[in-house]
Amino acid sequence: MVKPDTFPVIYSTLAPEALVEYVLSQYNLDTVTNCLLWHRGLSDIYLVETYQKSYVLRVSHHHWRSQSDVQFELELLDFLHRNCLPVAYPLYTRDGELLVTIPALEGDRYAALFPYAPGAIPLGDLNINQSQTLGETLGRLHKIGTKFESSVERQPLTTEYLLDESLRIIAPFLKNRIEDMAYLKSAIGKIKSQVAQIPQKPPFWGICWGDPHSGNVHFTHDHQITLFDFDQCGYGWRAFDLAKFLQVSMNAGISRKTRDAFFKGYSEVQTLIPQEWESLQAWTQTAHIWVWSININAAAVHCWSRLDDSYFSKRLEGLKRLSSHDWQLF
Repeated sequence: MVKPDTFPVIYSTLAPEALVEYVLSQYNLDTVTNCLLWHRGLSDIYLVETYQKSYVLRVSHHHWRSQSDVQFELELLDFLHRNCLPVAYPLYTRDGELLVTIPALEGDRYAALFPYAPGAIPLGDLNINQSQTLGETLGRLHKIGTKFESSVERQPLTTEYLLDESLRIIAPFLKNRIEDMAYLKSAIGKIKSQVAQIPQKPPFWGICWGDPHSGNVHFTHDHQITLFDFDQCGYGWRAFDLAKFLQVSMNAGISRKTRDAFFKGYSEVQTLIPQEWESLQAWTQTAHIWVWSININAAAVHCWSRLDDSYFSKRLEGLKRLSSHDWQLF
């Protein structure tokens, strides 16, 4: 067996000093005084500080998003910023690019630099006024997003992608749980039939944020909002975006009154048809299944040990709760 010159890796932590020298140097910045790995999620987040301002450098994981996926997201954020949506927008390099390619050990990764979003994540989660503001802002995003055109293609948020592809990822872990596997397949079939009546055309279909929730929003003391983390964006049904908010907020224990304020704010900007209201339960189940598959894919980087029997039992129990008559009782 021939020993490799460099041992293969699936994930590497990029040195902040190298990011300053080879990536941040491509932007028109003041002298960088600090660059720290701030958070490891689906991407690596670095806090960048200069004498004058703070920034966020986001570096994609090699397994998570392709170059076209990242380019689509950055073009969308740039478009929304130019149309006065309060989003954390990408800065251009001196060469006029929205991303910088990094030849990491595991393969190419893509970096993008953003001004630090003013404010902070809501302390103790959203209050009613903040939730309503978030709903209004998402409504504006969906309305303005109908005019967006990208130079690249990205996987749309179809039921085939959200459900069938998720099932393919989850299925190997349920091969010895025959009844659970049968339940999941049956649930997916029911979901598809429940959302099939919604047209795949504007205004029902268009740009989706993909991950609207309180953890991806900053509020200032004077109630200004900034949206960020559009990793999961794409063309999709606006009702799915609303359901993604429901899925995350219910999981976080946000009250029904606060969740209702989100829909009140959204309804002041966009009018949902009855089929969309009726589909929210099915879309919330879809979001639960999709996040489940995303977490499995991310386990190779983060931690396989959490994918034990209790993890899958908890996920199945959550899906059954979302399928029940009183799914949104509290």
